[in-house]
Amino acid sequence: MVGPAVRREAVAHLQAVIGLSERRACSDRKMVRYRYGRPPGTELRGGLRDLPNERRRFGYRRLFIMLRREGEPSGTNRICRLDREEGLTVRKRQARRRAVGTQRRSSLRRSRTHAGRWISLYDQFACGRRFRVLNIVDDVTRECLGAIPDTSISGRRVARELTDLVVERGKPDMIVSDHGTEFTSNAILACSKDHRVEWHYIAPGRPMQNGYVESFNGRMRDELLNESLFFGLDHARSAIAEWREDFNTARPHSSLGYQTPAAFTNVFTATGFDAAQIEDYASSPVAQPAPYGVTETDEALSTAG
Repeated sequence: MVGPAVRREAVAHLQAVIGLSERRACSDRKMVRYRYGRPPGTELRGGLRDLPNERRRFGYRRLFIMLRREGEPSGTNRICRLDREEGLTVRKRQARRRAVGTQRRSSLRRSRTHAGRWISLYDQFACGRRFRVLNIVDDVTRECLGAIPDTSISGRRVARELTDLVVERGKPDMIVSDHGTEFTSNAILACSKDHRVEWHYIAPGRPMQNGYVESFNGRMRDELLNESLFFGLDHARSAIAEWREDFNTARPHSSLGYQTPAAFTNVFTATGFDAAQIEDYASSPVAQPAPYGVTETDEALSTAG
């Protein structure tokens, strides 16, 4: 009997079966006579149930940000409590085994056109045929510059996408990728030389050297690929394009202080923050830390971003 509700049931049992008075059955009569006085919050509970139907992999922190945008005045502690009472806790998928070794923080400087992170992600259609997604992420604003799905992505295709990106967004100072064949082909070497873009390859077996886009891949797989069934390439292209637009303009990003990448890009472009200002801006979260007594399992947030 560790909770008030269980203790009230025990007191009621003693009174009904044994015939004890309330004074003899319990030592704290205030606990027995207490009645829950908080408002039911029916509309807020309804909103909490509707949002996870649209965003099933969002925890209470991002739900709090989405509700705050709509004008909900409740704090993060109340949202966390109602989220647990409604049984909306996101089930964490089993994490992969990770290598244990020394880690060193990247010393890449912050500039508007510094580095783009490139990597390929694999998935399959409903028929079982595999396809790939070429993801391009800005390591400063965390904005997804491109998510190109196709059944085959060659070095020439990557070179064309690089050329289009340079024309549209400007030339980056550096591009970081792994050692995939589409990134080490002669077409890529010639294209990077023509555009005078430095191409940096991560060390073999060290995916965290490309951690920004690896984190993005985890979000895409968790929130889109594992939650969707693609019936063809056109369906995959439309769904991925829609999710990319939502990621850039609507989804709160924890490393940006729960701002969207598009909003952070606008502020960054208008003010021209230096490295220290960017770190200060991104390190001040909108949502408060987890309430006392809430473990990481109860937080229902996926790791890293």
